[in-house]
Amino acid sequence: MTFSLESLYFALPETILAIASLLVVLIVAYGGEGRANRARVKRFTLASYALALVSVWLIGPQSAVILNDLFAVNALTHFMKILVLLGAMAATWMIEDRWGEGLERPEYNLLVMLATLGMLLMVSANDLMSLYMGLEMQSLPLYVIAAMRTKSVKSSEAGLKYFLLGALSSGMLLYGASFIYGYTGSTNFSEIALALSGGASAGLVVGMVFLLAGLAFKISAAPFHMWTPDVYEGAPTPVTALFAIAPKVAAMALILNVTYGAFGSITFQWGQVIMALAVVSMIVGALGAIMQTNIKRMMAYSSIAHMGYALCGLAAGTAEGATGVMVYMTTYIIMGAGSFAIILLMRRDGEPVEKLSDLTGLSSTHPLLAAGLMIIMFSMAGIPPLAGFFGKWYVFLAAVNAGLVPLAVIGVLTSVVGAFYYLRIIRLMYFQEPEQALDNDLAFQNRAVLGVCLALIVLFVFLIGPIREQADFAVMSVFAQGL
Repeated sequence: MTFSLESLYFALPETILAIASLLVVLIVAYGGEGRANRARVKRFTLASYALALVSVWLIGPQSAVILNDLFAVNALTHFMKILVLLGAMAATWMIEDRWGEGLERPEYNLLVMLATLGMLLMVSANDLMSLYMGLEMQSLPLYVIAAMRTKSVKSSEAGLKYFLLGALSSGMLLYGASFIYGYTGSTNFSEIALALSGGASAGLVVGMVFLLAGLAFKISAAPFHMWTPDVYEGAPTPVTALFAIAPKVAAMALILNVTYGAFGSITFQWGQVIMALAVVSMIVGALGAIMQTNIKRMMAYSSIAHMGYALCGLAAGTAEGATGVMVYMTTYIIMGAGSFAIILLMRRDGEPVEKLSDLTGLSSTHPLLAAGLMIIMFSMAGIPPLAGFFGKWYVFLAAVNAGLVPLAVIGVLTSVVGAFYYLRIIRLMYFQEPEQALDNDLAFQNRAVLGVCLALIVLFVFLIGPIREQADFAVMSVFAQGL
């Protein structure tokens, strides 16, 4: 493998996080377990994310394939890496040291940084080998932090379930990759696409199905969603916030690269798989959330439904569909960060509360918090002119234009069902008397993240033009030749 300064330049964000993670190890080792060192580690971690974000911005939407074709940068990776880093920054910044929950230890930030490095590698993966390495670098730290609240049985159970099911999904992914390699003679996306230009054999389609099943686990697409409700509920809330935001953006970017890149010439075959995942995810997510009484479990099923909506755009197999997915993931990360900023603020006597009934009468005790949650719930339900409406509009429009009208109809119907549990939260906050008020001690960083997210949700109607243009440019410059 050849190495050059040019390779280092295009892999600068990943290099920054890799070096920063080594420095965090030294800071943790020599700084001790005191609160001052924990704050120092957190500041250094946030500064590292910011520096990596600046480097992504400086590299821009240039196209390059480096490190023996294992690693690719282009307009799509530029767009998605910005979302991943912003999500990781928000999830890290929202952690309040005095809350405890097992996350006050400085190694937590190290694990999140390593997971974020894996996410960036996933986004730029251009080969089945680098795809798997990025996935595992993301997943292994997440298994640990899911169980980091060691005194909680639920947290330990969440980490164990995530690990076991994650191992199963990795096995499925590797099994599919071996089929693909066997039938194409390569693990590189470009060479796989070239080998498939004349069509795909039955064996390769089997391999593709297994590969997509392994990737579907990472975005919680049904029926590979079994881990999601239990892990969301059992993991510490800041960890759940991280799970709900950044990893799904990285995994969706990887699925875009695999389907439109490696399998771009067999759209019909993978489109059927994606369509089935989308339908099952939308139905399971919408119906499963209705019966939940824990807000984190409700958000888990909500995220399953949201991934189903995003997959509607992907199933279209067109440039318009890929653009819709990118717009949808942008709105998803904003709504996810905002909703978990509020969930993190749900405390009574300093202890976290998670039941939907704890929101009863919130409008009379915390009117601004209730208003913020109402806006986010309306956005998630797809009410115009909020951000969530535009995300659904573009993916459903892409499905309709691709002739997948029944898929779009199912999406609209499940959105109506989803509106029920979002409106239920609003009813609890505004139309019932409070039983016991939540704490008034609201952390500044959570209020700041919430304020930014609410501003973006409300003003998205003015931002959709530039975002859509950037997404269009990314799709046309990367995938147009394969569509």
